[in-house]
Amino acid sequence: MAASLNLPWNFKVVFSLVSPAYSLILRKNGTVNRRLLSVKKWFKKPANSKPVNGVKTYDVVVDQTRKLWFRVFVPVQRNADQEDVPVLVYFHGGGYVLFSPDIYAFHDLCCRLAKELNVIVVSVNYRLAPEHRHPAQHDDGFDVLKFLDNQENRSKWLPDNANISHCFVAGDSAGGHLAHQVTKTACQFDFQNLKVVGVLAIHPFFGGEERTKSEIELNRISPMVKTKLTDWFWNAFMPLDERETRDHPLINVSGPNRVDISKIDFPATMVVVAGFDILRDWQLRYYEWLKNSGKEAYLMDYPNMFHDFIIFPELLESEKLIVEMKDFIHKVLYKVQRRRKVVVVNLRERIKRVMERTVIDQEGNKKQASSYSKTVMMTMVLVY
Repeated sequence: MAASLNLPWNFKVVFSLVSPAYSLILRKNGTVNRRLLSVKKWFKKPANSKPVNGVKTYDVVVDQTRKLWFRVFVPVQRNADQEDVPVLVYFHGGGYVLFSPDIYAFHDLCCRLAKELNVIVVSVNYRLAPEHRHPAQHDDGFDVLKFLDNQENRSKWLPDNANISHCFVAGDSAGGHLAHQVTKTACQFDFQNLKVVGVLAIHPFFGGEERTKSEIELNRISPMVKTKLTDWFWNAFMPLDERETRDHPLINVSGPNRVDISKIDFPATMVVVAGFDILRDWQLRYYEWLKNSGKEAYLMDYPNMFHDFIIFPELLESEKLIVEMKDFIHKVLYKVQRRRKVVVVNLRERIKRVMERTVIDQEGNKKQASSYSKTVMMTMVLVY
């Protein structure tokens, strides 16, 4: 680990205000000063159906009673004539306690993702803790996937070229943790059309009872998160009757109480870590756990960066990360298409062999069966 983090002076000024701000917002009794947070409306950006920098945005309500909605980001310049555009479902960070998709930082980030990755972004406004503890956030995220899987909803709210069978789930910090949990559930659910083919976990928020080396060594110099803050977030997030240990499998996903995912069809996962993130060791363990579970995983390490640096577009590393996210998406889609072609070829051969065995000796019937075989093969290929 590097000895010090070199940042421009303006970054240092901003980060110096983070801890005092959290002290005002997050009370010692485990509640949140939402009244003070009401000023955040000054930092919100409205949706705009007219394209801004090549991206149009609009909001969709899923369930008004629990204020579950999402913001859609559609790149209009590059994919107007493209037949299939992947969908990226995004969960914002904030320790499960703060923020929403319309906050400037996350709105602008999703605009960048939509434009640079050439994907349709669905940024989810899930319920926040401690007013709504787990599993509220998980339920909200998964319900958005089910909402998108519905043909009527999809035809009403997404562009015609949105390919929900090429769905990626992504998130930063707590959103990266939520991306993992929602995807794990999605892998065991029988969707009609939606298929999660990849996960992008950006500095995912994991933890445990142990104080790791990165937590101990970086706690003083890490600019975005401290152990005191992460402990507060976990206490606010977990159900009141399950807060006795941070080694709960929901928090320490790769720990002693971990869930076995070896038999789950968990998709390819990109794990992003930073050298000055106190959560770094937990994230590395997550990556190793995925690999040891037989899953396809890719590690993107930025040794000179900090937690959630992606939300700062002025950083060169932020731009580099988006390029690597684009490469990951292309790699996954290429493999999906290859697997699909192999399945189609195998299906054709199987149907051909079955039909040949059913052909009888008479010449007329043989021609009829051969014609029928071709019809079946073409139909199966088109349906697939």
